[in-house]
Amino acid sequence: MEVRMSFLKYLLWLLLIVQVTACAGSNPKSSSRAIPAPVSSTITKQGEAPAVVSVINSARKMLGVPYRYGGASPSGFDCSGLVSYAYRSAGISIPRSSAAQYLRAEKIPLSDLQPGDLLFFRLSPPKISHVAIYDRGGRFIHAPSSGKRVSYASLDNPYWYKHLVGAGRF
Repeated sequence: MEVRMSFLKYLLWLLLIVQVTACAGSNPKSSSRAIPAPVSSTITKQGEAPAVVSVINSARKMLGVPYRYGGASPSGFDCSGLVSYAYRSAGISIPRSSAAQYLRAEKIPLSDLQPGDLLFFRLSPPKISHVAIYDRGGRFIHAPSSGKRVSYASLDNPYWYKHLVGAGRF
């Protein structure tokens, strides 16, 4: 019995190691989803519309705010609540849900991504179920899920890249 318990502990540790190393996988290659090369991480007002600067700055100010299902205020956000809040702060009215945002946004190729554009993900088919605000350098700001906080994530992460459906602009 003790040998069996030792084996089970060993197996659990092995599975944990496999899970952790799987998160550090390599960036998938796909010519149809080219990600722009990283650029400076600071937003400059020169060359960018004031509304775009406002959207990004509003989202950045919310980094660390807890996720809250249905949330659309600085006390807590879900993904589409964060996006609609940041756009509303810039004086731009957009739909509240990620699916409606996807339908209304002007679709753009990933190679044309600019700060303030939206990234749409299908985490649970068949509909769009997650949205984020692109910042730059392949990074985006989003409200990930219950128990987490508004944070940056990267399109280099295989999980997000795999679920990416497309990008849009308002």
